[in-house]
Amino acid sequence: MTAERSGSVEEFDVVVVGAGISGIGAATYFSRELPGKSLVVLEGRDDIGGTWDLFRYPGIRSDSDLHTFGYEFKPWRHEAAIADAPLIREYLQETVEENDLGRLIRLRHRVVRAEWSTTDSRWTLRVEASDPATGSVTSKTIRAGWVFAATGYYRYDKGFTPEFPGRDDFGGTIVHPQHWPEDLDYRGKKVVVIGSGATAITLVPAMSTGPDAAEHVTMLQRTPSYIMGLPRVDRVATTLTKLLGEKRGYAATRFKNIWIEHGIVKGLRAFPKIGRALIRRENVKRLPKGFDVDKHFNPPYDPWDQRLCLAPDGDFFDAISAGTASVVTDAITRFSERGIVLESGEELEADIIVTATGLNMRLFDGMPIVVDGREADIADSVAYRGMLLSGIPNWAMAIGYTTSSWTLKVSLMCRYFIDLVRHMDAHGYDRVVAVASPGMPRRPVMDLQAGYAKRAEKRLPKQGQAAPWRMAMSFPEDAKALRGPVADEHLEFGTARSAVSPGERQSAHV
Repeated sequence: MTAERSGSVEEFDVVVVGAGISGIGAATYFSRELPGKSLVVLEGRDDIGGTWDLFRYPGIRSDSDLHTFGYEFKPWRHEAAIADAPLIREYLQETVEENDLGRLIRLRHRVVRAEWSTTDSRWTLRVEASDPATGSVTSKTIRAGWVFAATGYYRYDKGFTPEFPGRDDFGGTIVHPQHWPEDLDYRGKKVVVIGSGATAITLVPAMSTGPDAAEHVTMLQRTPSYIMGLPRVDRVATTLTKLLGEKRGYAATRFKNIWIEHGIVKGLRAFPKIGRALIRRENVKRLPKGFDVDKHFNPPYDPWDQRLCLAPDGDFFDAISAGTASVVTDAITRFSERGIVLESGEELEADIIVTATGLNMRLFDGMPIVVDGREADIADSVAYRGMLLSGIPNWAMAIGYTTSSWTLKVSLMCRYFIDLVRHMDAHGYDRVVAVASPGMPRRPVMDLQAGYAKRAEKRLPKQGQAAPWRMAMSFPEDAKALRGPVADEHLEFGTARSAVSPGERQSAHV
């Protein structure tokens, strides 16, 4: 497919890349708080929603409550606090309509290259715009003062699947949740789900219950995960809404949940042995008598070294208790014609194998980022306040929490971004760059032991040991860092009128 080139160049003050939950939230904040700035949202896919539109596997839902995963400016009205993807998509569509964002969002516009010029204090973006009717692709050029990258942290076109020996020998169907076929019929069939993360914990009860249920679903895991039951409906939230009204009740519930979650994470990390014992006790209560909890639900790591998995109303445990689902903890030797052969010698029969084996992490959709003619190595950059990258001017990224609701951090980032732009306008600056000390101790930007994070360490930015270079993972800590003074000695400001190269920047004292 060849791309036709458009001769015109469009100019914007701010370009938001991505129309998922982060990009829609950012566009709402910026259009409200920076009304004098020209703004556009570029989305490479056919529709808004990001993760919540891409993934279509059975039961897909949030694993955070929607009172904190939702936007602070838009109350979550549905009774279910743990919501299925269709409800989240409706919520995002409502946000777009209520804030007139449709005029700003351009679908099927994929940014494939970004080039920064210090002389102009501008980004030049090469964009491929596709026409769904003809399949043709037009190459466009857009220039911008700022890029706010709300592209998420994983590859949309390819999920992670290990190499399984004998894969071609399997006589059934192999599916990755990221590419779920619309016409997949698993009724009355034997299903093996490989993996023990949030996706697997969602798939097992969804596929083993209801009118379209499989004959049996087996979750095959090499390493157990921590799994906790959580009420799907937050009764306290319902009461607060009745007493205080929709907006105040939502705000009160949001405040409550932020601090409860913060306390739980902090407590589990401070007292991992107690946390492990409490989780085990809850698992024993929910599972059949005599179930081998210590084999199947006893991870070799401490709570929150990896993200805890949630089972709304304990549905995962209910499926096991009902006998429609089971857990096998073992390593895979190979695929066979009938299923999967394990190291123990057991063969799991399957008609369908679901490889819920994780994501491939990739920032900014893999686009080259060029600063003054030199391609930036993202892995050499350090995250400043969790959102600016050292050495890359006028570029912000939306990376949420791994131990809390993703959107909580995005809201703080957007507010800091607005304050930073206002500060620059007030002082006559049109560019800013974070500068990290060359000798600064660095570590991976994501402090998780999850497989997807470990696999991507060498391709992702780094973080420092102390603020503002340390990646905070709690809302209360970030609230202080991102609501404090806008500028400090780590930021260097400038103007196109007095352009200097990145190596010759002079610190601004503000």
